[in-house]
Amino acid sequence: MPYPAGMTALLLDHVAIATADLDAGSAPYVALGLHPEGPDEEVGGQGVRVRAFQVGETLIELLMPTREDSPVAVFLARRGPGLHHTAYRVEDLDAEMTRLRADGARFLSDAPAPGRAGSRVAFLHPKWGEGTLIELVEHSHGGPA
Repeated sequence: MPYPAGMTALLLDHVAIATADLDAGSAPYVALGLHPEGPDEEVGGQGVRVRAFQVGETLIELLMPTREDSPVAVFLARRGPGLHHTAYRVEDLDAEMTRLRADGARFLSDAPAPGRAGSRVAFLHPKWGEGTLIELVEHSHGGPA
């Protein structure tokens, strides 16, 4: 099936899991034989500490809030631990945001924000995503970090 004009094939970048404790949240993945791909990283703008596990071309990112007012802390208080969002890799985040807005998409912010490992990210509103939070990720080198 062809993609809309100006859009390249999307790749799943990562699946994000909200957890109150990175060690407890890591236990199932470690039991499956996975190991963190590097040191945990703090993403201050999102108020989270991230631990990533590489699974093929995709990451599993565990998100632990670092402050009580972070979106992940609010998510945990309302829903408990579990799937927080899915993220898709794009080549040109600004162009993709413009294209999606023209199609009626709603974003949580007007501009991209810094993400993990030097990426730029933007979140689509869950109401636009039928209850699913979707993140678009642009890596400076074109692949997962």
